[in-house]
Amino acid sequence: MGLSVKAIILSAGQGKRLLPLTESQPKCLLPLAGRTLLEWQLRALAANGVTEATIVVGFAAEAVDYALADMEIPGIRAKTLYNPFYAVADNVGSCFVVRHEMTGDFVLLNGDTLFEPAVLAKLLAGATGPVTVTIDRKERYDADDMKVRLDGERLVEIGKALPLDTVDGESIGMLLFREDGGARFLRMLDTVLREPDGVRRWYLSAIDRLSRTDRVGVVSIEGSEWGEVDFLADVDRAGQLAEGWVASGRFDGKR
Repeated sequence: MGLSVKAIILSAGQGKRLLPLTESQPKCLLPLAGRTLLEWQLRALAANGVTEATIVVGFAAEAVDYALADMEIPGIRAKTLYNPFYAVADNVGSCFVVRHEMTGDFVLLNGDTLFEPAVLAKLLAGATGPVTVTIDRKERYDADDMKVRLDGERLVEIGKALPLDTVDGESIGMLLFREDGGARFLRMLDTVLREPDGVRRWYLSAIDRLSRTDRVGVVSIEGSEWGEVDFLADVDRAGQLAEGWVASGRFDGKR
């Protein structure tokens, strides 16, 4: 099933909360156990049969191009697409720039989401509708978590400001679109962008709107390993995850 799925990775931002590590390179190039965050993502995608990836770049775009030229990951072709609006728009701008790639079946992935191959495998196996949000659950949620409210396996609401007593999980920054799911998303994205503050929104605000009129599904990946790299403390945790994967050979078919 993964063979027909392509990937779009949103990596245009600088990641200012990670300064000074991102002073001259975007956070997708942060080294984790000998590989960049981007390389870990591409290897996890390739392990699930994804053969094409488009990386939306912005800050220090040339550095990403150089890094890709040095990567040798069997089974996957990766290219970059430059977002000239990265400094003045949030990630809705990256989605707008890459909209012509949002056809057929595709995974939309945040450039700061580190994940083992099992995460994407669960999403591909468990998704049943045109639009699916990957979620995880934990005991406590903080202000920066992209929280979700559910009705069974249907998304009802998504956002960082949801009241904690309504939260059923968090988005990990990975969505799957099938059939006409991409077209539905782009129509709602256009609606959001036409609003006065539209360019300053997260693209998930379009998913939140979409969930009010269409069925947006969820797949939980509880028990699988992943991490979001937003703050300096996250880098250490992500590095420990990656070191464990190296030791187990999880990305090399040994387990």
